[in-house]
Amino acid sequence: MENTKKIRRSRVGKVIADSAEKTIKVEVEGIVQHPRYKKYIKRHTRFLVHDPEEKCKVGDVVRVEECRPVSKTKKWIVREIVKSAGSIVE
Repeated sequence: MENTKKIRRSRVGKVIADSAEKTIKVEVEGIVQHPRYKKYIKRHTRFLVHDPEEKCKVGDVVRVEECRPVSKTKKWIVREIVKSAGSIVE
């Protein structure tokens, strides 16, 4: 048998909630074109993400990667914190 590793999807999003234990909620924004009117529209998707070390805080920008299901709704895991909430100026 060959050892071929499947390429996993990864996305970058913002942490919007960290109230649960070892779980964060991440929102990923994207831009799609309307099929009829050709205008670009912002869309967002929210994922429940496994954060085993509980490092992420609300406002952090994180890179998440798809993994095997950790629970019924958690199928993503935190790979790195791209920007911490303290360094983001709004």
